[in-house]
Amino acid sequence: MASVKPRTIKGKLRREGSLHGLILACVGASIGSGWLFGPLYTAQQAGPYAVGSWMIGAFAILLLALVFAELGPLIPRAGAVVHLAHVGNGPIVGHMWSWILFLSYATIAPIEVTAILTYANNYLPGLLLQHSDLLSSKGFAVALVLLAFFVAINFLVVRWVLKINNGATWWKISIPVLTVGVLLATSWHPGNFVVHAQNAAADFHGMFVAVATGGVIFSLLGFRHAIDLAGESKNPKRDVPIAVIASVLVASGIYIALQVAFIGAIHPDDLAVGGWRRLHFSGINGPFAALAAAVGAGWLAVLLYVDAFVSPGGTALIYTTTAARVTLATADTGALPKWVARINRHGVPWASLILLYVVGAIFFFPFPSWQKMVGYIASMTVLSYIIGPIALIQLRRAMPDLERPFRLWAAPVIAPLTFVVASWIVFWAGLNTLNFIFGTLFALLIFYALTGIWRKGRWSAMGWQYMWWIIPYFLGLWGISWLSPAILGGTGVLGFFSGMAAVAILSLLIFYVAIHQAVADSTMRAYMHHFSK
Repeated sequence: MASVKPRTIKGKLRREGSLHGLILACVGASIGSGWLFGPLYTAQQAGPYAVGSWMIGAFAILLLALVFAELGPLIPRAGAVVHLAHVGNGPIVGHMWSWILFLSYATIAPIEVTAILTYANNYLPGLLLQHSDLLSSKGFAVALVLLAFFVAINFLVVRWVLKINNGATWWKISIPVLTVGVLLATSWHPGNFVVHAQNAAADFHGMFVAVATGGVIFSLLGFRHAIDLAGESKNPKRDVPIAVIASVLVASGIYIALQVAFIGAIHPDDLAVGGWRRLHFSGINGPFAALAAAVGAGWLAVLLYVDAFVSPGGTALIYTTTAARVTLATADTGALPKWVARINRHGVPWASLILLYVVGAIFFFPFPSWQKMVGYIASMTVLSYIIGPIALIQLRRAMPDLERPFRLWAAPVIAPLTFVVASWIVFWAGLNTLNFIFGTLFALLIFYALTGIWRKGRWSAMGWQYMWWIIPYFLGLWGISWLSPAILGGTGVLGFFSGMAAVAILSLLIFYVAIHQAVADSTMRAYMHHFSK
């Protein structure tokens, strides 16, 4: 039988986080670089349907949030999602999901730093290559220093990190709301919301694709910080569900309003040549700053340049905080060396922070722009969270009497629906993104297989017998993507919605196979008992 008992690590994180701090951490993480760039890239892909992209994204994230509102308080420990992957599916699945989650978190601070430098290039030229949104050699150097700054702040205890974030979050909420008000009052073109017949099909398909690649899902993932910081919450069983659901509702409302204001503010002449697909703002890196200047609100453009540091900076700060906790949990389950879990006397996971800086710095090179990073991050993150619906049903079966501060109603319906919707988001990311993600995961799988062979007697202990659902799931998603239409990078054998139907059927089959291929109920109970100590 596979052993799934988590390690006991030295040092403890301090329980100093309040409900107020958790909610602001989640909302603050949601309002980062996503609001500065997301509405433009979403409109380029979906045209007037862009508002629908945010509604679909909000629905998908709310489903995930509801699932984790039940699961989060059950493991009130740093990086709870890592343990959730481990509890019902054995070490090999737990290790793979630990790495998926780690890689998704480690790239957030770099993308926020890239956003800061993209806006800063307007008044500090030379950070980007000329006529491009790619970092220059000077930009790379500044990015490494700025990333080090956000990591260094996290050497403070979590109470002070959250206080810094709380102050920044109120600013981060105020500026987008102010921007919406100014744009609606000064530039409103309702004709922009009309869908033209020649673009209707492309825009409608683009509405779904933009959810994964336009920054929609990326922008709405802030809810997960309440789960990752559960180990430092004063009252996680009460606070985590409230923070998760409240943050999704607040962030979704802000982003939908921003998209409406953005579409309405575009002058029709800017769409006359090339339409939404070729919409751009010459000479200014940053769509909202360009719009503010165009409508005569120069003072707002100045505020936006300031916010282009505060918003991404605040998100980079809080994501570095939670990423360190996820890394800590990854080491706790044995997927990383023990030294990564070292915590100093102030409760700071210093070794995790150093590792995050190194990995984050490396990611600047293959993804030197905001748009190049965002699709990868969104897909990898959603893929890491598909384990949630599976874990929810597994734990309901193994521990039906376990106290649950929040109990998801209609879980037998909502859990598989969530799994299907999450699979759709990964599918919408397109074949090129899946090639990179599944190639990385395949390499990790080979690594663990070789490790199991090299360590005599470890093959069965790694829990290979619990992970066979992963292979048909990943291969099935990739195969359907390969057959999908050109908008997703496929060969065009399948239509857009027939591809979605195939993904839904595959996902439902895999969901029920994964539930029944879990570790023994007694093993799950033993693992969960560890967290009640």
